[in-house]
Amino acid sequence: MKKVLAIGIAVCVILGILWVTLFNKKSDLTEELQTRLEGQSSEVSLKIGETSLKASEELRLFYAEREYAEAWSSNGKLTKLGEELKFEIGESKYDGLNPEDYHASEIELLFLAISDQKGKLKAKPFADLADLDLMLTDAFFQLARHLEIGKIDPSKLKSAWDLGVNTPSINYNELLNESIRKGSIKDGLESLYPEFKIYKKGREVIRDLDEKRKIDTLVWKTVNLKKSLKIGDSHASVPGLRNRLIFWGYLKPYELKDNLVFDPQMEEGLKKYQLNNGMEPDGAIGNLTAESLNNSPARLLDIAAVNMERLRWLSDTLRDSELILVNVANYQLDYLNKLDTVLTAKVIVGKEYNASPVFSAPMTYIAFSPYWNIPASITKDEIVPAVRKNPKYLAQKNMEVVTSSGEPVNPKPGDWSAETFPYLIRQKPGGSNSLGLVKFMFPNEHSIYIHDTPARSLFQLENRALSHGCIRIQDPEKFAALLLKDDPSWTSEKINEAMNQEKEQIVQLKKHIPVVIFYLTFWADSNGAPHFRSDIYNRDQEVLLALKGTE
Repeated sequence: MKKVLAIGIAVCVILGILWVTLFNKKSDLTEELQTRLEGQSSEVSLKIGETSLKASEELRLFYAEREYAEAWSSNGKLTKLGEELKFEIGESKYDGLNPEDYHASEIELLFLAISDQKGKLKAKPFADLADLDLMLTDAFFQLARHLEIGKIDPSKLKSAWDLGVNTPSINYNELLNESIRKGSIKDGLESLYPEFKIYKKGREVIRDLDEKRKIDTLVWKTVNLKKSLKIGDSHASVPGLRNRLIFWGYLKPYELKDNLVFDPQMEEGLKKYQLNNGMEPDGAIGNLTAESLNNSPARLLDIAAVNMERLRWLSDTLRDSELILVNVANYQLDYLNKLDTVLTAKVIVGKEYNASPVFSAPMTYIAFSPYWNIPASITKDEIVPAVRKNPKYLAQKNMEVVTSSGEPVNPKPGDWSAETFPYLIRQKPGGSNSLGLVKFMFPNEHSIYIHDTPARSLFQLENRALSHGCIRIQDPEKFAALLLKDDPSWTSEKINEAMNQEKEQIVQLKKHIPVVIFYLTFWADSNGAPHFRSDIYNRDQEVLLALKGTE
């Protein structure tokens, strides 16, 4: 009896060992992944062949937490999630990103190497499956990071972007696990988009442009005009420009006796084009219109890509419910309250060599009937030479010389040296003051502010890059009323009175609203309509080269 019992116990032990062995045995693929990830030093980046994996640290953590189980195949079949991620990598081009940054070609080759047309695994070494798993996971982490904060670090660009650098706010490891658990890679990646609606609208514009690019057969030779073309003019460039208007849908194809003549039908289509692209719809083809019409679908795709990246940089900046936005490239200020635009005004911005910087600061006070404290550079380069030529210059311009404490002073003749002038010059309040009748202050290191101007006619110009860097606004009275709306004592009459005093009046604002000065040469509006603007400071190319480069 004891012998039988002993045999029974031995059998149970053996079966138990077999049970544990069978059910704890790691799959060949799991062992392959573990060998790959544990076999390389954590100090070096992981590589698959000649391809470096960008998210080595995240990869090691992700697979260690799942005990090195594969993420994108199961029981001999590629999962739907693996197919979905491969698809989303391709879709990243509509974010203005390059799918090749996420191993698109390598992943496609691996899919072909291990799959038949039905998606079943072929009898291939587990090395290919491990390669595919690691590349897909690395691609997810890279794409997630780029969607959330952008591919480029804007602080490393020559063209200033002083809006801070976004930092990841999401654990991408947790995001991937959650996406796998919920069965949707698309939802996980889309959760990283900037919160403002124009981002998704921009993706749709890029999708449409990509379709236009595929059917584009035009020759996009650059058109340079010595003078504007208007209705009735005959010019060798007219047929090509007409074909571009037809291509973009502003004209239907039609017959002409003389194809070189700028005809009324072409003018009608041109006006629609100008209106949709932020230009004065005057029906004439000047330099700005010609520059715009020179852009092929491929070129517009590049411009859109640059600005989708800028939108990703902006995502942390535009979170306040009330904002003052100035798009320098669009010459426009928008006052937003809970994402609704409550005021839109034309603005004048800095000339190319006095470019208005990109930054953000809170609006803290208004100066009615302001003095203009003239910057030292303008005093040196413009005022002092003018006074030396014309001693009455200051009186004619309603200016005075003051000490650093603001006390008026009468300089000696020998003081008027551009290099050693010891005083400050300011322009007194009044209608001729270069700041106009009011200025809006958001103190910053750039000494930039928003102000009125006596030269109101300049707002009718298309190219409004005319200032020394500050922002001139077309409707200062309306802007002041909005900023003071929470104080009922500030009626329109009181604002008008404050703007026409002999002495400056400072009004501190109870609510400090963020002012964001930024630079976008493309965006899609809430209706999905595309808007492209001239790159007035030539900043797009630097961003484009960085986007197309490797990190």
